[in-house]
Formats: sequence, structure tokens, C-alpha cells
Amino acid sequence: MTAAHASGPPIAVPLPVALRHLAVLALDLGTTTGWALRSQDGGITSGTIAFRPSRFEGGGMRYLRFRGWLTEMASLTGGLSSIAFEEVRAHAGTDAAHLYGGFLAHLSAWCEERGIAYQGVPVATIKRHATGRGNADKAAMIAAIQARGFQPADDNEADAIAILLWLTDAQGGRA
Repeated sequence: MTAAHASGPPIAVPLPVALRHLAVLALDLGTTTGWALRSQDGGITSGTIAFRPSRFEGGGMRYLRFRGWLTEMASLTGGLSSIAFEEVRAHAGTDAAHLYGGFLAHLSAWCEERGIAYQGVPVATIKRHATGRGNADKAAMIAAIQARGFQPADDNEADAIAILLWLTDAQGGRA
């Protein structure tokens, strides 16, 4: 008798690995960084955090605080599986470009040190996914995120939520 026709009692053994979401962080990098986190239980939390140095600190302190904050977020979530950030290619000014580059350098180095996947998402992609238009303004982004049931404090938080929704969309955010 071949094994293809064999039958037996149904197997009622629990799965060896609990199926759960992996914690994912989305960032709108800047001195005021917008962030959105999908935790392991699937819940979404978001906000903003300022990394402006005080009057008596050097400019590098913003990046040290940023790295410390990333470490704290990873610890509080039980580990991050990936981080996505808004990939900006054109800045309003030189200072903004320099600051963004500093945050991006520290983010990528921090992720590399810990083996955490990271990816940039072009601005137009985020806007198109959230609003249907790749050139939507800040007010349209905030309105689109509010229409999805969130209450972002500002455009930084709205952008971070939009990145998270793009990243965690079952269709890969490519509508």
C-alpha cells in the first residue's frame, strides 16, 4: 500500500513559532522627526521628537540623541525588523540638506550595526500612496492621514504615518 493513500488522526499540535507582526518604524527625518511605529501586536503609535541642540551643546549632540532614541525604540518594542524613511532628494536650503544627511548617515550606520533592514521611500511615492497625487502639499497629506483615522500633530507625523502605511500595505504600497 502506498503512503499517498494513508490517513491518520488530525494533527492538533500548536505551531512551533507564534505568528505575530514584526515591529516596524517609519521616520520623517529632521530636527523635528516624525515617527510611526507598528508594534509586534499590530498597533500603531506615532508622534514627533525634536533633536535640536541646546544653546550650550555642539551640533553633534542632535545625532547622539537620535541614536540613543533609536536604541530606546528598539528596546521598548522588543526589536525592530525594519525601518523606512522619507528619501528626500531636493532640500529647501543647504542647512536642511546637511542636517538630513547627518540623520541619514547615523540611521544607516545604526541599522548596519544591528542588522536591521532599512530603506528610503521617495517623497512622491509616499504622497501618491496617501493622496493619489505625487505632488500633494502638507495640508493634503495631513487630511489624507486624518481620513484614515489618525490625528497627526503636524506634517512630520503625517508623513511618518504615510510611510508606515505604505510599508505595511498588503500590496507593498504600490497601488
